[in-house]
Amino acid sequence: MSDWWPAAFDGFAWPWLLLALPLPWLVRWLLPPARSASAALKVPYGPRLEAIAGTMGPARGAGIGLLAWLAWAMLCVAAARPQQLGAPVAPPQAGRDLMLAVDLSGSMSDEDMALGGGLVDRLTAAKAVLADFLDRREGDRVGLIVFGQRAYALTPMTLDLDSVRQQLDDSVVGLAGRETAIGDAIGLAVKRLAAQPAQQPSSAEHVLILLTDGVNTAGVLDPIKAAELARDNGVRIHAIAFGGSGGGISVFGLPIQLPGGGDDIDEATLKRIAQLTGGKEFRARDTEQLAGIYAEIDRLEPVRREGQRVRPKIERYPWPLSAALAIGLLAFAVPRRGRA
Repeated sequence: MSDWWPAAFDGFAWPWLLLALPLPWLVRWLLPPARSASAALKVPYGPRLEAIAGTMGPARGAGIGLLAWLAWAMLCVAAARPQQLGAPVAPPQAGRDLMLAVDLSGSMSDEDMALGGGLVDRLTAAKAVLADFLDRREGDRVGLIVFGQRAYALTPMTLDLDSVRQQLDDSVVGLAGRETAIGDAIGLAVKRLAAQPAQQPSSAEHVLILLTDGVNTAGVLDPIKAAELARDNGVRIHAIAFGGSGGGISVFGLPIQLPGGGDDIDEATLKRIAQLTGGKEFRARDTEQLAGIYAEIDRLEPVRREGQRVRPKIERYPWPLSAALAIGLLAFAVPRRGRA
């Protein structure tokens, strides 16, 4: 239910222009009208004009002068820009806080992903899908963590998505080592998200999107312990197990499965991480499934909170400006009625 707020006068935007109100009086006082001893123009019907002016009388002339003063006052008020406070409105939500953690371990170089009619390695496919995901993050703050043997924060939480996209494009397999430190990546993400300013009541809950194709084989922090740390700090984790069937090789660009090969992804641990933090675990074996997962995450993380309500200022200068015009027209009409 929305509140009803009556409009309220909020003053003038340029109140100093009201100092021009006594300007006509000052001009009249400082520069008195010049008078001539003889008539400036002699016409045969001069006596008749004097008679008409006499019938108007001083009262009618004073009325016209009063209208002129009133019109000038309205012009000064319009120039000062009177304003009113309108009904309060809630601006759009500032966005979400999303941290991306991308696996750069050695297995991300496996060429088992179809993209653009050909086979590419897992990291290239992930970059393509993440680039499209970032294009839809208008208003969201996004940070980027990459991890292998160790975890590194490449970008802080920022609205500059071009920087995030550039750092992601520059990332290569093995940049952080060829092993997989899932627990350390979660711990670093929790640390960075918890360090965000607390004076942002309109921001959404902190969310970590973890993309990996392996098993935790490095690092000092156990993934489950890291997930408990995330839960205690209000960080929700969506875990994505990404990659085709492991244990294969690529020959002339075609993937060949070796005997005994299978998935090398610890889906059970990823599922437990997601459950502990209130998130979801996904499995993507190709780029199409990965794109669908990020679309699903969009639906899982809606913006629920309103921004701070503000009351916009409404310009009201047309009212005194219209009044000045009407008074001016009335002043012109008065002499015509006097001559009738």
